[in-house]
Amino acid sequence: MTGNMDGLKKIVWLASYPKSGNTWFRAFLTALLNPDDQAIDINNMLPSTIASSRQLFDELAGVPSADLTPEEINCLRPLVYRQYALESDETIYQKVHDAFILLPSGEPLFPADITKAVIYFIRNPLDIAVSFSHHLSISIHKTIAIMNNPTYAFCQRIDKLHNQLRQHLSTWSGHVKSWVDDSGLPLLVIRYEDMHKNPVDTFYQAVSFIGLSNCRNEIETALNKTSFAQLKKQEYEKGFSEKNPNSINFFRKGIVSDWINVLTREQVKQVIDAHGNMMKRFEYDIKN
Repeated sequence: MTGNMDGLKKIVWLASYPKSGNTWFRAFLTALLNPDDQAIDINNMLPSTIASSRQLFDELAGVPSADLTPEEINCLRPLVYRQYALESDETIYQKVHDAFILLPSGEPLFPADITKAVIYFIRNPLDIAVSFSHHLSISIHKTIAIMNNPTYAFCQRIDKLHNQLRQHLSTWSGHVKSWVDDSGLPLLVIRYEDMHKNPVDTFYQAVSFIGLSNCRNEIETALNKTSFAQLKKQEYEKGFSEKNPNSINFFRKGIVSDWINVLTREQVKQVIDAHGNMMKRFEYDIKN
């Protein structure tokens, strides 16, 4: 993988802890960039792959990921993303759930030299506990334990070949800190709650940050095409390829503060005790 890296700042990372609004933004972005389409296809949204896609790695790495350890794969992932940027003539919008980490060599997993911008989606971890438990089809108790586990990773079993590579998430707070404080990349934080409360202004801010010049009317039109009701209806009619096969649906409620109706007092305390400082920083109520 060689070539001149100058001018290759082509990747916009759409980064988030799971269930934080990433998919909604991707649906919106698909509608915004394809204004002539009457409706979007939730199974053909931008980006078509996640950064941890095994297929993407295998196509660009020059060596099958099945022959490598997770540690060896991680060391090659920055080269894969550089090759991805090198081969693209356009901006790449890349979904990512990994925490931002440094490899043993000291190199970041997501290189600055190919990064145009990062949109980091953040959501109240109390609501994530509810939504993530449905997505994983496990209890809220187990979900909170995952959110508080600094070693947690997706696809880390070694006795099966996952369709995605291992993704280290860290804790919820650790994930936020890794991108917002430690990455050093040009980054804009977008709160899920603001996406609901003030959608046109919030999405306009995100669009402007990544260098698009769409007007507010175009943003409003794209938002109308990708309302939660429409996304949920399409999943019901066609299914959604990104849904966990063990869960009932992907698009469940899409509301703010559902945790009030679901979590016990002790569960709320567990989340706030672990993440209160980061919650307070992003203006989430930590009164239990």
